[in-house]
Amino acid sequence: MYKFYGWETAVIQDKNGLTPRDYYDLLMKCWSADTCAPRMRSDWSTENPTLGQCSITSFLMQDIFGGRVYGVPLEDGGFHCFNDVDGCIFDLTSEQFGDTKLVYTNCPEQFREVHFAKEEKRLRYEKLKQRLHEIMKKAEDICS
Repeated sequence: MYKFYGWETAVIQDKNGLTPRDYYDLLMKCWSADTCAPRMRSDWSTENPTLGQCSITSFLMQDIFGGRVYGVPLEDGGFHCFNDVDGCIFDLTSEQFGDTKLVYTNCPEQFREVHFAKEEKRLRYEKLKQRLHEIMKKAEDICS
């Protein structure tokens, strides 16, 4: 059973027939302390693997499914990123907030140019993207 926001309706498919739920399963093998936002890294754990992964994950999902990335405003002035693909709203990293309910309406759009102006964030995105590619390649090799 999935717990990320939008899991029930996250049925859109990429060119390979994979859904956000499939990518969630794959990303569980990719997220790590070194892909976590540096300010949260000391709190990252395998029990909370989505911590600090929101923007890089959302932009990676945008690469795959298209759509837009939006940000829920946070108390610290930052944003928690999520995806909207033609009305299919999902947030693969929402579990990091536990029982806190985020409001996914009327949120400002987020742009990779702004987020990736931080070199460390762009590098974390590249690392996550590479890991996902490697895991998908291994799965493809096993199946062929």
